[in-house]
Amino acid sequence: MDFTEQSFFETNPQAGSVGQPLDRVDGRAKVTGQARYSAEFNNLPGLCHAVLRTSDVAKGRIQSIDASMALKQPGVLAVLTHQNLPKLAKTPNDPEGKKAIGAPMGFMPLTSDVVHYAGQPVALVVADTLERAQHAAALLKIQVTAEAPIASYEDKKAQLFDPEKVQDGKTKARTVRGNPQQAFAAAPVQLTHTYDHAINHHNPMEPGATTAHWEAPDRLTVYDATQGVTRTQKALSTMLGLSAEQVRVVTKYLGGGFGCKGSSWPHTVLTVQAARAVGRPVKLALTRPQMFTSMGHREDQTQTLKLGATRDGKLTALIHEKTSTTSPWDNYAEPNSKIINILYECPNFEATYQLARANVMTSTFTRAPGEAPGSFALECSMDDLAYQLGLDPLEIRLRNYAEKDPSTGQAWSSKSLKQCYQRGAELFGWSKRNPKAGQTRDGRLLVGWGMATASYPVHNNQGTARVRLYADGHALVQTGATDLGTGTYTVMTQVAADSLWIAPDKVRFELGDTKLPTAPNSGGSVAAGTVSSSIYMAAQDVWQKLIKVAVLDKKSPLYRAKAADVEVKQGRLQLKSNPQKGESYADLMKRAEMSDVEGNGQGRYGSGYEDAQAAANADPTKKDEAGNHSMHSFGAHFCEVKVDPDLGTVRVTRWVSVHGAGRILNAKTARSQIIGGSIFGIGSALMETTVRDPNYARYTNASLADYHIPVNADIPDMTVEFIDEKDPYINAMGVKGIGEISMVGVAAAVANAVFHATGKRIRSLPITPDKVLATKPMQV
Repeated sequence: MDFTEQSFFETNPQAGSVGQPLDRVDGRAKVTGQARYSAEFNNLPGLCHAVLRTSDVAKGRIQSIDASMALKQPGVLAVLTHQNLPKLAKTPNDPEGKKAIGAPMGFMPLTSDVVHYAGQPVALVVADTLERAQHAAALLKIQVTAEAPIASYEDKKAQLFDPEKVQDGKTKARTVRGNPQQAFAAAPVQLTHTYDHAINHHNPMEPGATTAHWEAPDRLTVYDATQGVTRTQKALSTMLGLSAEQVRVVTKYLGGGFGCKGSSWPHTVLTVQAARAVGRPVKLALTRPQMFTSMGHREDQTQTLKLGATRDGKLTALIHEKTSTTSPWDNYAEPNSKIINILYECPNFEATYQLARANVMTSTFTRAPGEAPGSFALECSMDDLAYQLGLDPLEIRLRNYAEKDPSTGQAWSSKSLKQCYQRGAELFGWSKRNPKAGQTRDGRLLVGWGMATASYPVHNNQGTARVRLYADGHALVQTGATDLGTGTYTVMTQVAADSLWIAPDKVRFELGDTKLPTAPNSGGSVAAGTVSSSIYMAAQDVWQKLIKVAVLDKKSPLYRAKAADVEVKQGRLQLKSNPQKGESYADLMKRAEMSDVEGNGQGRYGSGYEDAQAAANADPTKKDEAGNHSMHSFGAHFCEVKVDPDLGTVRVTRWVSVHGAGRILNAKTARSQIIGGSIFGIGSALMETTVRDPNYARYTNASLADYHIPVNADIPDMTVEFIDEKDPYINAMGVKGIGEISMVGVAAAVANAVFHATGKRIRSLPITPDKVLATKPMQV
């Protein structure tokens, strides 16, 4: 039987579980406390606790460490520093080591006496209780000779440079399409604006946490708060000089991540080294302030966008320049220009990146990395263009609608953006909008409406899954994926149930362990598409094996039938030409004395491009038919704000989001994803900023008391809908993923609403009351 990666639509045209709002299968475990997170494996024999001592100085050199008082304290097992920490087989301190490890940062603390950033670990104290470890860490006397640090790209001492590539070598630092400079100079309408972004930190509910247990001198088990057990396994095994089989990583539950847990950070390997040093299991959980200096952040950045257009609003040129802060070792920068390059039809495009090294840790992926800040610059500029030409903001986007990917010329695998615009405008009542800014009031409050476009790409990835179907009608499904807290346990149970034609309560789904089949990180919206496709393909492997048994079984109604002529419907194996001729898998397995049958499958996410290239190379006439497509999700956000003209406060009072994101696996969890991403974006738009002192390069608000994020009172009821979108190219399930796109365009929608309310264009995030009061209205 020939199953292809496009066959879910045919084999399950009326799937009973997929798409339904099934309650979370892990919900009871979480609300009753049965779910164990990485810092909750407290039954390990001899478990002890580690506490980091970090540097208050952002740049300098350690002169001495006096640990005598700490070591005298009851229960203290070790004080580990660069002088006595067990050595690693390989560190990320050189480019080749960083590449081999897959580390997010090209520096490993406690490898020398040099301090590069405030909050850098300079010692690790291990004791039999957490309180004793904390007390001993406070008693350490560490002398550091401080030097004047560089705090950001805005520092007068900072030196800008043009990297060859950014984002760990994945994005070119300069991209040119057409002749943008000439086109901009000749454009009848020209806009040039600069957009500033504050530093943002992820702040998931669960902090970074690791529990390390050396079960033998060469066998390690690590319970780690990671978005990808396989990536962490690779990092640890490489640094320790062990094989992957000698390192087991487990993450059964994760309390959020937003990207900060997408890589293996120094605190994880330091915990492992500490456990080896003391010969006992060790647990380390970062404090909330340490979360600001241990797991990356969204970098401080400035974008300048030049937009050229005709007088009827057609784009002729887009020129994007980005400047941001990076660490002393890495060239990481969010790839903001990618969304600017693909979102609207424009024949001429240019993007450049500049970086400045400063005394900060390396920044990292933060929800919708690149697309979120990039969309802020682009969507605000598109709004400006609309107002300058006297057009509706929705109309300006329709006039520049891209029927193909402007960056490649490829057709979209699917695109429902026009339907998103139409449905979102209908739900919001956009047609009633007053076209003039600053003219709508609710009592003394100014009222504004804004909208923005969302898009996020499909990143190529693949994974594997194992499915075991038992004769009694239940199944065990396994894959080494991670549930970020967004519902992976639930949606994969639904996929398995439909693929096997059984009820969801008959499925036991296991994830989060490197002993299970390999799966990609949960990040970049890849998990849903990859893991669901892997499970579906593994289920098809189960059916193929049962069909082979049936056609060779003399007692089966399908005896001597060709395997290709047999189909599976409702758990029944039957002839395609004569559905009455067949039998249930349970009858077949019982007669064959099979207690179970196991299938394995590999699912790919975004595989259509490579498949198309191979097909086109083999037969150029098949290029279009093969499906050489650009793969993206699209959506639209509509926002209402009310602004107090005297206080400058902004409140979001209405919200509508409509997305076209392929197959939706669970209506309830998907809606929650979009709501969560929108709240995340509203926080970035109005509240979130990490303040780095320009003189000392230290964060001044490294706590949830001072780093403001939205609470219930800040968010209105939200309306979320999805366009029914079938994408036959994306993967076996037609799933695009929604974790990232939910945040793209949100800050722009809020900023555009603030402009409509006040006539003030604020291009610096977050939009705080002082900026609202200080900004003068634009002349439109």
